[in-house]
Amino acid sequence: MGLGLSLAAALPPGEARAAEAITVASTTSTEQSGLFGHLLPRFTEASGIAVRVVALGTGQALDVGRRGDADVVLVHDTAAEEAFVRDGAGVRRVPVMYNDFVVVGPKGDPVGASGRDVAAAFRRIAEAKAPFVSRGDRSGTHAAELRVWREAGLDLGAVRGTWYREIGQGMGPALNAASATGAYLLADRGTWLAFKNRGDLAVLVAGDPRLFNPYGVILVNPARHPHVKAREGQAFIDWLVSPAGQQAIAGYRINGEALFMPDAAGTAGR
Repeated sequence: MGLGLSLAAALPPGEARAAEAITVASTTSTEQSGLFGHLLPRFTEASGIAVRVVALGTGQALDVGRRGDADVVLVHDTAAEEAFVRDGAGVRRVPVMYNDFVVVGPKGDPVGASGRDVAAAFRRIAEAKAPFVSRGDRSGTHAAELRVWREAGLDLGAVRGTWYREIGQGMGPALNAASATGAYLLADRGTWLAFKNRGDLAVLVAGDPRLFNPYGVILVNPARHPHVKAREGQAFIDWLVSPAGQQAIAGYRINGEALFMPDAAGTAGR
């Protein structure tokens, strides 16, 4: 029995329609990369469940889940996700996919940041006081950026100056700001590959294990928020980690390059 049929059989009469809808709080990277535009029609066709996405930074998306204003969260900050579950706001973190972060900057790379060592690149940027754009929005990407500054042995509060620009916005606007000003920034590879307004920007640093970027999906706890659509939300999670969902993730490509790698087993990066 297919997913759509099994759900329909389980729902009361009159409810097994596309009128079913869940809210997913997720990151700007999953939306701005085009991944949701690729995945959600396939899920809705299989299940009869529509999905409304609220795209925010990871921290804000988790806050939406804590308030019970979403049924599911899909984000990319493992430590924050585990705290969300530990605090009782979510049921269980389920690994779903990964990609990686990259450092992008001017093709001429005036500070010599290019290479594989992301901490060394950040040190060179800070020493040169080269323009750097930070999302500054409590997103998973922002959290990863702050981790790199710490791993580079730098106290960002002490070294930052006018060269360091926080914009408080998502990945697309951050990339636009970097392109307009010839700045460096940390980006997720998925949004970078989907980004059209690159100007003089190029990928300068990639491949450092510290740039690994896993995504997890969590059902908001219905014991805390009884209105959460637990059955439909769990159906979405189950589909994402099913062979069909994992194949759909793997099948999303731009110019032949995969933006996200399926990882329902949660074994990548170990």
